[in-house]
Parts: sequence; C-alpha cells; structure tokens
Amino acid sequence: MRENQFIGHTVRSHGSKLARVHRHDWLILLLLVAIDASLNMIEPFHRYVNADLMTDMKYPFKKDTVPMWAVPIYTVILPSTIFLVYYYNKRDVYDLHHAILGLAYSLLVTAVITDSIKDAVGRPRPNFFYRCFPDGIAIFDPNDGNVLCTGDKKVIKEGYKSFPSGHSSWSFAGLGFLALYLCGKIKVFDENGHAAKLCVVLLPYLCAALVAVSRVDDYWHHWTDVFAGSILGAVVSLICYLQFFPPPHSLNSWATHALNKLMAEAASQPDLNALESGSRKT
Repeated sequence: MRENQFIGHTVRSHGSKLARVHRHDWLILLLLVAIDASLNMIEPFHRYVNADLMTDMKYPFKKDTVPMWAVPIYTVILPSTIFLVYYYNKRDVYDLHHAILGLAYSLLVTAVITDSIKDAVGRPRPNFFYRCFPDGIAIFDPNDGNVLCTGDKKVIKEGYKSFPSGHSSWSFAGLGFLALYLCGKIKVFDENGHAAKLCVVLLPYLCAALVAVSRVDDYWHHWTDVFAGSILGAVVSLICYLQFFPPPHSLNSWATHALNKLMAEAASQPDLNALESGSRKT
C-alpha cells in the first residue's frame, strides 16, 4: 500500500470528525490535569528523619541544571513541532491528532502516577538538611528525635518529594514517545540494515537519560529516584504510543491504527468489486 494514497485527510476536512469521535479522550485529559494539580497542592507524607538519618541528606542545596520550566519545552513543544512538520508534509490529520493525543496522555498519566507516589512515599531529598535548616543549625524533637524544620514551608514541602524523579519520568514520557514516533516514521526495523536510523531514535533517549543523571548530580534526587522515574516514563510512553500506532517493527509502522484500517478496507475493495462483477455475469 502506497504511503501517499491517503494524502488529503487534513484538519479542515477531517478535523471536526476526529474531535467528535475522541471528545471523551480529551475530556479525560482535562480530568488528569485537575487531578495532577490537586496532587501538587496537598501536603506530602513527612517521613521520619532523625539526626542519624540526616547525615545522608547534607548535600548542597543548589539550583537545577535543568530547571522545571525547561521540561515542557523539550517534552511538549519539541515533539509537537516534529508532529506538525510531518503533518505539513503528508497532510495526515489522523497522524497529527493521534500523535498529540498520545503524547498528552503519556505526559499526564506519567505526571499523575509520579506525583501520587511522591505524596504517598514522602522520601526526603539528598539536600533535605539545608532545605530544613537553611542556617545550618539542626533542631530535633526531644521526644521522638524527628526534625523540627525552620526553613521556608514551600521549600520543605518539595524536600519530601524525592521518589520518584519527576524530571526523569517526564523526560522519558515525552522524549520516549518521540523516539517511538520517529522509529515508526523512518522505519528503523525495515530489515534493510540501516543502523544510522537507530542513532536518530536513540538520541531522544540519550537526552532524557542526561536529564535524569543531572538530577543526581544536582543532589536533588537519589539514584533510585531517577531509575524508578525513568522506567515509569518509558513504560507509560510505550503503552500510550501503542494505543494509537502499531509496533515500530510492523510493516506499516509509519501509519496510525486508524489509517491502517482505512488502507485495509481500500485494499479489500477491488476484491469485492470483482466478486460483484462475477456474480452479475453468472
């Protein structure tokens, strides 16, 4: 089946139909946004920290190498830009819609899972001491030995959100989805042995991994936080991608499930016409 056979399914011609068909999917996205916003508002569990435990949390409290405002740029804007470039070249609104919807689900499902676990676990960050005691003077409850923080409440609140790493999970959720998208579009597994294509697909994963490593280097996370967040984001991105696109190793990996169905129907149409004409002759 030729790739250009279905060119012409544009936003103008099929956009409103797609929006109606998937209206419930977009409404659920809004619900996920509301859930994640509420998760960020509530106070996380405050895990018990005494003087002995605090000795492993006295790493410097410094600025992020990759600030939080930068994360949506490479996890949302960058992939969406690539989706739009592909759309303007192929005029395939199914691909554009499903890619954006799949990316949104990948990021928001990951965010809800990540923030839910953060709030439930309440693991202190490696730099928790200087979040809790910015002046360096430690104070502990004389009864149970738990910390009595004197720092800014917002800074302390974030100090209890170490596990899992949100930067890591979001990076792999967004860039992982992009990697799978590129894998299908350039047909990495077409059995022609072009290893250069594999480098293109691995690049987003490498960038996500470097962001994850920076969280350990900045002493904002333990390595287990980063490992768990990376696995979480990668798994969710794969599930969300396969919801809208076939596996990257399949024959028509460049097309959405919806477009593959249209092509299958079109391919079977000549056989139906032949059967009808044959029945008329008899």
